[in-house]
Amino acid sequence: MRVLLVNPEFPDTYWSFHHALPFEGKRSSFPPLGLLTISALLPQSWETRLVDLDVQRLKTSDIQWADMIFVTAMLVQRDSLKEAVQRCKALGKRVVLGGPYVTTTVEQLPEADHIFRGEAETTLPQFIEDLANGCAKRVYEAPERPPLSLTPQPRFHLANLKRYSAMSVQYSRGCPFSCEFCDIIEIYGRVPRTKSNQQMLAEFDALLNLGWRGTVFIVDDNFIGNKKNVRQLLPELARWQKAHGYPFSLLTESSLNLADDEPLLASMRDAGFRRVFVGIETPVEESLKEAQKSQNRGNLLNSVEKIQSYGMEVMAGFIVGFDNDPIDVFQRQVDFIRRSAIPLAMVGLLNALPETQLWKRLEREQRLLGEATGNNTECTFNFKTRMDPAVLIHGYQSIMRTIYSPREYYERVLLSFRRTAAEGGQPNHYSLISGFAALSRIILKLGVVDRERKEFWRFFTHTLIKHRDRVAESLRHAAMGYHCRKLSESYAER
Repeated sequence: MRVLLVNPEFPDTYWSFHHALPFEGKRSSFPPLGLLTISALLPQSWETRLVDLDVQRLKTSDIQWADMIFVTAMLVQRDSLKEAVQRCKALGKRVVLGGPYVTTTVEQLPEADHIFRGEAETTLPQFIEDLANGCAKRVYEAPERPPLSLTPQPRFHLANLKRYSAMSVQYSRGCPFSCEFCDIIEIYGRVPRTKSNQQMLAEFDALLNLGWRGTVFIVDDNFIGNKKNVRQLLPELARWQKAHGYPFSLLTESSLNLADDEPLLASMRDAGFRRVFVGIETPVEESLKEAQKSQNRGNLLNSVEKIQSYGMEVMAGFIVGFDNDPIDVFQRQVDFIRRSAIPLAMVGLLNALPETQLWKRLEREQRLLGEATGNNTECTFNFKTRMDPAVLIHGYQSIMRTIYSPREYYERVLLSFRRTAAEGGQPNHYSLISGFAALSRIILKLGVVDRERKEFWRFFTHTLIKHRDRVAESLRHAAMGYHCRKLSESYAER
């Protein structure tokens, strides 16, 4: 059997970093970890190929080569998913669909031969057996959430590592909290399951042996959801990093209550964590209560500063559009982002995702307008908002224009540098040639061509004087800020 694994294209969003990646000479942020994992569940005798539409085209010859096509998608990828499935079916291929979008959507799915809902560790082996016996079903639904001891090591070698800015691994699934708008707990449950320490170290070994050096994103939706197991993992990761000369700079996502646990923060710092994405959502206490965000309690600014004091840059998600948002929420968000020194603040408009508690509440209140696009930054809603939609959109756009104006953004980066000072700074894994090429592209684009070049040179000069050991990091931030500014400008015009 020859299987083609297809990852649909991500549209141009804040999370795509399409405007930043060319500076680094990359095509995509991360390879499709789900498909790399699925490939390892297939029989070893089967041939597999990966086509990631973020880094290459899906050619007719690719489709013709395969006996069967596996396609996965998140909600934001659905248009590309439908197009890919249509092409494959037109050439008479057997198509298998799975992934988060397929699992939770209320829309009509594209025509496919087999559909997998939920996690595939138990259902995919059953499908393979049914296929051999000539009785494969159209729909396979996971009866339960499987232990991650069943999850095989992803076949990282299927991806062309040179085309990606970072690699990704997964340690856990699930989150113990009950945020009303979140679909993670609906897909993966509220009892976090983890891989073993041995599984994680084996995946680190695999990436190291493939020649990867640089950022590794632990993609868990809440890395500290199972604190007991995380406490046992982190010393092992720290020993591995030290034994191999700290080849990886680690990034993950966490709930903000990480700030309450200083021993855990120290262990993450020792293991090489340099960036953490947290869900702050809003500084408005009434809106946090509405969202059932009970873990965001106390002084949120102090929590951010505590994480930063352990040498970890804080990235964060923010939301406007809650029923309890006051009219001054937009300025309050700007003020919080400014004071917290969070360079990459991902602000979005609240949208209701299928199967979430928010979706169910709005359905009861007869306020739903249809399924969301999956892109919460494009100024659209899928429910009737309490605030006037025009006021909400204008206020949202004003946030984005403000926080990604170059002077404002670069000031946050510099303040973040001061708060996250740590011995040795961030490891730099650029080769001399690739580092020089990235520097040249950034200087040409941001220091010569761009209309905001004066602010770039002000920032870069300050970095050279005050933070010389973080020049490579400052260039990454300059590229990211440019990306977010371009997106903010394009959305403001709509």
